[in-house]
Amino acid sequence: MRELLFLAHRLPYPPNKGDKIRSWHMLQYLSRHFRVHLGCFIDDDDDWRHAKSVAALCASTRFIGLQRGTARWRAMQALLSRQAMSVHYYRDARLLQWVDGLLSGGKVRHALAFSGPMAQYIDGSAGRALHRVIDFVDVDSDKWRQYGDSKPWPMSLLYRREAQLLLQYERHIAQQFTAASFVSPAEAALFRQCAPMARRKTGYFNNGVDTAYFTPQPGRAGVYPAGVQALVFTGAMDYWPNIDAVQWFVRHVWPALRREFPRLQFYIVGSAPVPAVTALARIPGVVVTGKVPDIRPYLAGAALAVAPLRIARGVQNKVLEAMAMGKIVLATPQALEGIAAQPGLELLLARDEAEFIHHAARVLRHAQDGAAEAGGVAMGAAARQLVLQDYDWERNLRGLGAMLGISAEAEAEAEAGSNTPAGGAAAPVQPVREPST
Repeated sequence: MRELLFLAHRLPYPPNKGDKIRSWHMLQYLSRHFRVHLGCFIDDDDDWRHAKSVAALCASTRFIGLQRGTARWRAMQALLSRQAMSVHYYRDARLLQWVDGLLSGGKVRHALAFSGPMAQYIDGSAGRALHRVIDFVDVDSDKWRQYGDSKPWPMSLLYRREAQLLLQYERHIAQQFTAASFVSPAEAALFRQCAPMARRKTGYFNNGVDTAYFTPQPGRAGVYPAGVQALVFTGAMDYWPNIDAVQWFVRHVWPALRREFPRLQFYIVGSAPVPAVTALARIPGVVVTGKVPDIRPYLAGAALAVAPLRIARGVQNKVLEAMAMGKIVLATPQALEGIAAQPGLELLLARDEAEFIHHAARVLRHAQDGAAEAGGVAMGAAARQLVLQDYDWERNLRGLGAMLGISAEAEAEAEAGSNTPAGGAAAPVQPVREPST
């Protein structure tokens, strides 16, 4: 069996964040077609307990603990070298030594870097002999540009600098590698505009959703107090676009809704809420849960799932998961980038605070009448059908397989054969998820 080097900026397990959901499914897929050698960082001490289970999928592994303070210092050193801080943040001599030693054996002929900064480990002379694929996921340089546009000076200057230097790096990697992948057609199209010299190498494969897990749950015990209508936002609450989203929503949309619906509550559900988020709980009707063992009851019992993101790149798993559960989703255009849903049919679109208030109030009024609006039931069903149709992991990962040269025959053999990976052990059972970003 062929051998492949897989580099990731985080341990691809548990699937509790947007990037880890994608990298986890990629690892499972790759382990059926290759002997996988995994090198990655572990930036959460709690993740070390999963290292053994992940290693069972692999032929070999190299896990490096990432101390965020040290990594930030490395990133700041990039200011003196006219290089992207993101790349320096994930620069580690120990991982480079392991990669060089692995490649020196000559058996590894394929490599996949998950996220742009990890490409630095196979950008040298040893990497040129490999079939190299970079999964950028998102156009990260554009996300930094958005940060620069939304932050005051001097941070705006720093973020714009990062956007410029990171784009230069992304262009370089895309030209050097065999193929460059993104999470959606929209991300791939944007990168083709940013890096026209690599347009023929640029493709995408959609994320997926575990629709057996995220499924409508009628009759399930609720988590909300009796008589309360709830709006819900899910996501990691130490992530700036999520922080900005809930702050904007509470400031501009929430007062009008709360006046009309005095028993309405807004639940912010997600791990690691920063002080700016926990402070929102002082506002009447706003609840900040922190980490929860299972987000599905919060989605199932909510009248509406909201995604008021103003800064976004890629695909929002929070939107897909709510849609998979048959919920009405009210989202900004930014939150819908990369999701081929039709507003008015499969979800609701709000471009500004007035549209948010209008759509949310309409849904809540119908719910108050004692029966769900027929159109809302139909919208939830259409949303789930879209996810079933377009966001199946097994089908979508074939796009990655094509970039790595996996033939249709090999795909069929893997599907017909055992689920045991090339590493030799059965895949670990997925834990209950936390909210994804």
